[in-house]
Amino acid sequence: MLLRMQTTSVRIDVETHGDLKRLASELHLSLGETLRYAIRRLNQNRIGEELSAGLSVEETQWLHADLG
Repeated sequence: MLLRMQTTSVRIDVETHGDLKRLASELHLSLGETLRYAIRRLNQNRIGEELSAGLSVEETQWLHADLG
């Protein structure tokens, strides 16, 4: 049984499309797979930045709270 993935179109400029095709070719991936990896990497970077940011005053107070 073949399952078809739902798809949609995204408009990108010609230069970005060329960059995406080149990267996909170098990685031996489809355009969709390359986009998926790029999005995952962006999300990981964003999470990493959030985790490396300093704690807020409320977070610091919570960490130092006397729970006993």
